[in-house]
Amino acid sequence: MTNPDALLAAAERIAARLAGRGIHAVLIGASALAAHRYVRHTEDIDLGVNVAICDLGSVAEGLREAGYDVSVREPDGQDPLGGVIDISGPFGLVQIVNFGERFPAVIDSGHAEATLCVRLGAGLRVIPLPHLIALKLYAGGMKSKADIVEVLKRNPDADRGAIRALCRQYRLRGLEPLIREADAIE
Repeated sequence: MTNPDALLAAAERIAARLAGRGIHAVLIGASALAAHRYVRHTEDIDLGVNVAICDLGSVAEGLREAGYDVSVREPDGQDPLGGVIDISGPFGLVQIVNFGERFPAVIDSGHAEATLCVRLGAGLRVIPLPHLIALKLYAGGMKSKADIVEVLKRNPDADRGAIRALCRQYRLRGLEPLIREADAIE
């Protein structure tokens, strides 16, 4: 069983190491969903970044030199992600999910607009809800759509107009039925 405090501390250290290289990381995935009031089981922490795909190897090597066990999964031509770096250790698993050369703008603007920190005094910030929803729409699939519905249900006061505008800005489709489902009175 993963120790959540150790995992979060490792994610913060990894994000700080990335920041030292000029790479901004933001908390995404199930941990970000939890920060936005939708808790579902997860064993890892995902950090979203915007890195040139050709630089993944050097990022991974820098983490190896820092003592982490690292593996890189480079994207193929059909992959919506720009690769993933898995960092494992006694703390568990931290995944650096790269949107570079695929969907970098949402990570960059999400990092720039993020105000919620993972914990008091931490440098690692949580991606804002509209950006998280945009990432989920981009990912597609039933699980991502279900995540959108559930996080919207738990955030009835979230600015639906801002969420719509951001998704329109990125030309993402399929949001309206999910908003209707989330806002339906049960």
